[in-house]
Amino acid sequence: MKTFCGRANPTTGAMEWLEEDENYDYHQEIARSRYADMLHDKDRNTKYYQGIRAAVSRVKERGEKAIVLDIGTGTGLLSMMAASAGADFCYAVEVFKPMANAAVKIVEKNGFRDKIKVINKHSTEVTVGPDGDMQCRANILVTELFDTELIGEGALPTYEHAHKFLVEEGCEAVPHRATVYAQLVESKRMWSWNKFFPVRVGAEDGEKTIVSPSEMENCPGVPSVCDIQLNQMPLSDFTILSDVVTVFSVDFSKPVRSASTCYRVQLEPVKSGKAQIVLSWWDIDMDPSGMINCTMAPYWVKSTSDFQWRDHWMQCVYFLPNEEPVLQGESVHLTACRDEYSLWYKLQKARGEGENKADVRVESPVCRCQAHLLWNRPRFGQLNDQNRTRQYIKSLMKVLETDSVCLCISDGSLLPMLAHYRGAKQVLYFFLFFWSLHFSLIFLFFKANHLEDKIKIIETRPELLTASHLEDKKISVLVGEPFFTTSLLPWHNLYFWYARTAVTSHLTGSATILPQSASLHMMVVEFQDLWRIRSPCGICEGFDVRTMDDMIKNSLNFRESKEAEPHPLWEYPCKSLSDPQEVLTFDFRKTVPQHSLSTEGSVNLLRKGKCHGAVLWMEYHLVADISVNTGLLQISNEKGNCEWNPHCKQAVYFFSSVIESETLSDVPSAVMYAINFDPKTGEIAMDFKL
Repeated sequence: MKTFCGRANPTTGAMEWLEEDENYDYHQEIARSRYADMLHDKDRNTKYYQGIRAAVSRVKERGEKAIVLDIGTGTGLLSMMAASAGADFCYAVEVFKPMANAAVKIVEKNGFRDKIKVINKHSTEVTVGPDGDMQCRANILVTELFDTELIGEGALPTYEHAHKFLVEEGCEAVPHRATVYAQLVESKRMWSWNKFFPVRVGAEDGEKTIVSPSEMENCPGVPSVCDIQLNQMPLSDFTILSDVVTVFSVDFSKPVRSASTCYRVQLEPVKSGKAQIVLSWWDIDMDPSGMINCTMAPYWVKSTSDFQWRDHWMQCVYFLPNEEPVLQGESVHLTACRDEYSLWYKLQKARGEGENKADVRVESPVCRCQAHLLWNRPRFGQLNDQNRTRQYIKSLMKVLETDSVCLCISDGSLLPMLAHYRGAKQVLYFFLFFWSLHFSLIFLFFKANHLEDKIKIIETRPELLTASHLEDKKISVLVGEPFFTTSLLPWHNLYFWYARTAVTSHLTGSATILPQSASLHMMVVEFQDLWRIRSPCGICEGFDVRTMDDMIKNSLNFRESKEAEPHPLWEYPCKSLSDPQEVLTFDFRKTVPQHSLSTEGSVNLLRKGKCHGAVLWMEYHLVADISVNTGLLQISNEKGNCEWNPHCKQAVYFFSSVIESETLSDVPSAVMYAINFDPKTGEIAMDFKL
């Protein structure tokens, strides 16, 4: 059975109706899941197994039957561990139907059909009794319901319901407890992901400064965690202001409350500075004694010899509502508040012993400036990148004349203000997507900089632009970063090209287009760890999970052409096995062509290693000698270690097979590639052969 799905094409801007298989969403969910990453997490798996064995033993020692409830079973791995450890029976609950079906096959394949019952329901719908899903309540509760923030996937209400209706009082729980930790830091780099820094622009009448609106300066932001691989953040990028403190713990063997609450801890700063960021992570004890511990602590807190890479659980960056000065040795109170699914923090000066603890509640932050709703963290960082902004200013200086009529096409951009300050006679600004929110945000910027009557905002689509919108003027300079909020892959920002094509009739004959062109670049790499998210697992802790491998492979092959996927590679170390190579060019001085742009060729492999895949990125050539690169910044040493643009996601195309070479003589001479840009769809199809 087929179904029609509507989507806005991020590259062409067109609304499309695509015929998809009824299982398309399932396949997308499975193909982009992190199941393989979890199955490759040796530390997690080993400690769960140890904890489950210990829990089953404690129940058996009491002379009881071991009845296990496994919520969120996934592949059924934890239930098979329990059955293997001697559990009498396991109820494995999985709400995602394709996953539940796979779990049934995996359980049968491993010989546990009579010991494990897979229940395809949400745990809150599971019934207990002679005619229910479970014959009786369980006395061992096993779960893996956690995300990077611990509670973001609804662990607390799930535990709360399970204790009320599905497990016995005093049950064993694996994990037994979770503990959340926090550390106060100052970091210009991370703070730049949350606030807008002033931009200085040289103008004919002196230096100008673009400032953020007061609404943004005082905005507390949003209560959404910024989850990153903190282990890739060098110590030089932040200053530690406090020791690590325990924020709260949850004992999963006892009834759990999911209702909103606050926790307050006292900190004594170890260094004076500006408190801006709370770094946070958690650990889980698989047993009551805490001897079996699985921690997410970053490298500066725990020994690197214990380091386990994982992408399903990372670390958290929380932004305080405002930066607060702290003095070494002068106590402050850190208040952490949570609801069922999220956490947020506030820092307050300690007021002494008599302080009323009822006053600690802090309301969930609500964004009042719109920026935190429209701009993600990399976009904030991009706008605060002074070197990047300088490239645009230098380029505008080269192309703007005193009589220039300038049209800007980019979402939430500084370019209109930069163009005005650099002397354009008239500046017009297109709004394309999410008009009302973007309009209010950018208008706040114009107003804060006294430009609301200097820059005209045009609220229409490029193909609907008329001469009256332009007051019967022709555009002499068309500029874009380009950046659009709908873009996921690097080439989605080619929407600028389509918009430029749509407004062709409104351009002067000698109009300048900035950027004048773009190029697509490619490089073959070996990943340090990211390969795990696509690598088959086979046997996990002695259990055959190849059914899961086949299921993921089938979903990845569901579409006729394999697709690249976006990843912020500054968080995922890799080394280059080839030199970077330009593979396609897009000339914005011309309109989008009717025919496809295709290229075939090969890239030579220069280093030994495993060919995990190819990385692709865009470079925008603003003017003849000035470019902005969204991908590889440099290959930092002879080993091929790469440094990537931290404000953009790069496209990663994982090879279907991996070639490993131990010596240079083993290295295949080249990787063959074929890349095609279809102007009708805006899509780039690619194929690689080792």
